[in-house]
Amino acid sequence: MRSRVLTAGVALLALNAAAFGSNFTFDTDPLDGTNARNNPGRQVIGGEPFIVFNPATDVFVFDPVIFGGANQLNFANGLIGDIPSNVNVVVLQTLDNDANPITPFAAPSAADLLAGRITTHGPGVFIYFNSSLNVARLVFSDDLASNQADLKILARMTNLNGQTGINALPNFSTANFVIADSESGVPEPSSFAMLSGGIALLGLGSAWRRRRP
Repeated sequence: MRSRVLTAGVALLALNAAAFGSNFTFDTDPLDGTNARNNPGRQVIGGEPFIVFNPATDVFVFDPVIFGGANQLNFANGLIGDIPSNVNVVVLQTLDNDANPITPFAAPSAADLLAGRITTHGPGVFIYFNSSLNVARLVFSDDLASNQADLKILARMTNLNGQTGINALPNFSTANFVIADSESGVPEPSSFAMLSGGIALLGLGSAWRRRRP
């Protein structure tokens, strides 16, 4: 009996640990410290960090300053024809913009496609699959509705490469993107209950052991 209780407690704790992923936080204006906004035409700023991101558990956390002070994220995930006109967070499943496999599909190409769909002006972020680098990237746009907006590459998801990266794009959801003010650091009630249950079962097993002669 005690062995079964301890096993159940350890299993609950293991499940709870798996439920929590990593947070990748962006807390400053991505174009701060650059001359992008002072130069005519579109500027693309690279130098992004290389990260490992799991869409099942991990979260991008943004300070509201990144969205011009807005505290609401409007999310869409799909092919370019399915992207609504009022979003500020996009996961773009379209992999090409000109039906020419020789032409690289890079951040400006993806941003141009989005500017042709989005009519609500303002900063935002998008994920796309870069055909030259063969990897998924997170990008900030100073104005998702403008094909002249400056871009800053925020992250390169090195584990989402090749066909694995392409297949992962539909798995992103609104849960992967959070405004910093809503990120309290407290586990969700269901996860907290699971954690408490695991600790309680381990405590019960310990008490059972102490009571035995």
